[in-house]
Amino acid sequence: MNISNTNISVNHPAKRGQVKERMLRVLLNSRIGPTEKRLTKYRITKLAKASIAWVIEFLRNLERQGLVEGTRVKDYHGLVEMWKGIRVEPDVREYMVRDVLDILKKTDMKYALTTYAAENLVQRYLFPSRTDFYIKTEDLPKWHSLLAGKGLVGKGNVRLLITDEHVFYNSSVRDGMTVVSIPQLIVDLMVEGTVGGEAADMLLEKEMKDFVS
Repeated sequence: MNISNTNISVNHPAKRGQVKERMLRVLLNSRIGPTEKRLTKYRITKLAKASIAWVIEFLRNLERQGLVEGTRVKDYHGLVEMWKGIRVEPDVREYMVRDVLDILKKTDMKYALTTYAAENLVQRYLFPSRTDFYIKTEDLPKWHSLLAGKGLVGKGNVRLLITDEHVFYNSSVRDGMTVVSIPQLIVDLMVEGTVGGEAADMLLEKEMKDFVS
């Protein structure tokens, strides 16, 4: 197994896709509370770690499609569908490990649960048949050593997902474990399809009802 890090050029299509994902992630997590400020183009630039030129161009494109007005989300569902369509597939490593959630509760390495295990903590609709979680690229050798030592390497009940670290944006802790943001979880479940898609639709309906941009 090759567990070396891979650097992606800023001009690589995958990198451009990741920057678009960052901007969508920021927009879809932009709830306005009593102590929060409305998003500005400059703030999106900072939060998405993107250039102001990319942010302006992307927002103009979204506005032409009726998905936003300025930086205000008009069509939450439409933005989620767009994200699903441009999502850059993460690199995946698979393992068969018992009691992996106990391992996650004890680790000091950064991670964020998604799909089945995360949905079960957030909404409790799906049986957590598989545990998927994002990790930092540079931590892959450590995770590999830990999980291989606790179980078996190869297709199993645990998947490590390696992608742009902005995936951790607005993650939260539930029952002692870190979970991706709700918009990220919705998109990941939509990609899973079948019962994952059903759970995504339920979460999406709740988010659209509660979302205030």
